[in-house]
Amino acid sequence: MEVTKKQYQKITIQCRSLFINKMTDYGAAWRILRLTSLTDQIFIKAQRIRSLQTNKEQRVSESQESEFIGVVNYSIMALIQIEQGIAEQPDLDIDGALKLYDEQLQIIFDLMIRKNHDYGEAWRDMRVSSLTDLILQKLLRVKQIEENFGKTLVSEGIDANYHDMVNYAVFALIHLQDSEA
Repeated sequence: MEVTKKQYQKITIQCRSLFINKMTDYGAAWRILRLTSLTDQIFIKAQRIRSLQTNKEQRVSESQESEFIGVVNYSIMALIQIEQGIAEQPDLDIDGALKLYDEQLQIIFDLMIRKNHDYGEAWRDMRVSSLTDLILQKLLRVKQIEENFGKTLVSEGIDANYHDMVNYAVFALIHLQDSEA
């Protein structure tokens, strides 16, 4: 479990660094995005990952790794939108956005620790392609919940699905880095 914590934190530092760089370049323009737009953006990233995993030819140089980082960051943005609401104009500076980002990341990390304990690090025996499929499944669930205006009968809410997507993406990034070592 200690190895997982270190690997997880190394990956999330990379994700956070890209988030900071994008905030520097674009500010908090993402704050105007509705949840459905963020869900669709994550869906596009996950579909591209699946395409990279199944197609022999790649015409754009972005890697699976960069797309998984996108899944992490857009999912955290979606969680911030759920908590803060959608803004009419960008309303966060880098420090404010990072505070919210770090709060969400801590919630997700704590969830990973609890689930990892209960599941016995089963993700380590999974394939990256399976983690991709699970992200896509979570996205389809989120889309259905969005179509139902957020109402569910017995299922966990949208936020729980975003939490899981972040964890699956981080696990995939750990696998990809391990395979390079």
